[in-house]
Amino acid sequence: QVQLVESGGGLVQPGGSLRLSCVASGITFSIYKMSWYRQASGKQRELVAAITSDSDTNYADSVKGRFTISRDNANNTLFLQMNSLNSEDTGVYYCFAENRRFGRYWGQGTQITVSS
Repeated sequence: QVQLVESGGGLVQPGGSLRLSCVASGITFSIYKMSWYRQASGKQRELVAAITSDSDTNYADSVKGRFTISRDNANNTLFLQMNSLNSEDTGVYYCFAENRRFGRYWGQGTQITVSS
């Protein structure tokens, strides 16, 4: 079955950095558009960043210049490098895989808390 397993979350001080990883199994990773979403407490889930199968990227305005999404197709892994973190980045971060023909899948999420 399809699994998307996120890791790398945790507690970080404002201004700090974290790198999230998402390892995919059960899909042909390279043909999927991959995204990171986040959900803060009491808020709707929102797109943070996405990367297509051709490695085109797009970012939410709130993270442009601070976050970088990348992928390693050889190892079925999606990354999110997050720098200059602030309290508004706190939330659960989810990995999302989508392909028009083969479907959509979510990871279980990883918590990020930015606090001093």
